[in-house]
Amino acid sequence: MGKRKRSSRVQEIVEEEPPQKKDKSHLPPLERLSDEVYKKKGAWVNKQRVLVFCSRGLGAKERHFMNDLQNMLPHSKTEPKHDTKSDLKVINEVAEIRNCNKVIYFENRKHQDTFMWISDVTKGPSVKFHVVNIYTMGEMKLSGNSLKGSRPLLKFDTNFNKPHWAVIRELFVQIFGTPNQHPKSQPFFDHVITFTIIDGKIWFRNYQILEEDAELAEIGPRFVLNPIKIFDGSFKGISLWENPAYKTPSSMRSFTKMLSNDKFHTKDQQQRKRKARADMHPHKRRSEFVAIDHQQQQQ
Repeated sequence: MGKRKRSSRVQEIVEEEPPQKKDKSHLPPLERLSDEVYKKKGAWVNKQRVLVFCSRGLGAKERHFMNDLQNMLPHSKTEPKHDTKSDLKVINEVAEIRNCNKVIYFENRKHQDTFMWISDVTKGPSVKFHVVNIYTMGEMKLSGNSLKGSRPLLKFDTNFNKPHWAVIRELFVQIFGTPNQHPKSQPFFDHVITFTIIDGKIWFRNYQILEEDAELAEIGPRFVLNPIKIFDGSFKGISLWENPAYKTPSSMRSFTKMLSNDKFHTKDQQQRKRKARADMHPHKRRSEFVAIDHQQQQQ
């Protein structure tokens, strides 16, 4: 019998790959000064902040309307009422103190006229509007309901391609567009804000996007903006554009009052002429003569 050969065991040497180093760039350094502030590198890049506040004398309905806008903008901040006697340029300093680069300011005149300013505090421009036909969310009680803090889709009319409308459109995009990855926002879209130009005025509508059939249900609020002027600076500067069709509310009220006075005088004259014609009517004169004869017979 032959000798049995020994089985040679081959040892396989597996070369292990060196462990990959984890990315620790997002972590603070191991050694740093005690007064050094570490800046996190997050996904929130567009840090737009909007200051929303008003002047003294604003009505209750307008205040509720302003609160509706604040609830729509998770990147907004509030401020106490601004004194009407102070200059509007002070608003720029207030916005810088509050670390805001955009402003929505509501101004009240004569306790019945509401004006809205939107402005870019850093380098302008700013636009002044006359706000009309205000309907708050609590007043209408519509069926639409979006999640608070969700991001909106902005839809603009084709007329916004004109030069002065394009400036207003860019301000609306920066103010009403919720920044991506904002700490107080939700990472999805569930409502649409539309801006439509009709008769030289901007009509604002807010709709919810329904999940079942992708239809729209209005949420509110509703309002119409009549643009007055566009300035190159923030609450100051040269007037870049002025609405030629705009008429002040005071002039409109005086014109309406004049028409009502003319209508009253015209109606008074018509009543006098009608009475004069009735006095000269033959049947009335005959009845007067019959009444006089009857009185004489009784005497």
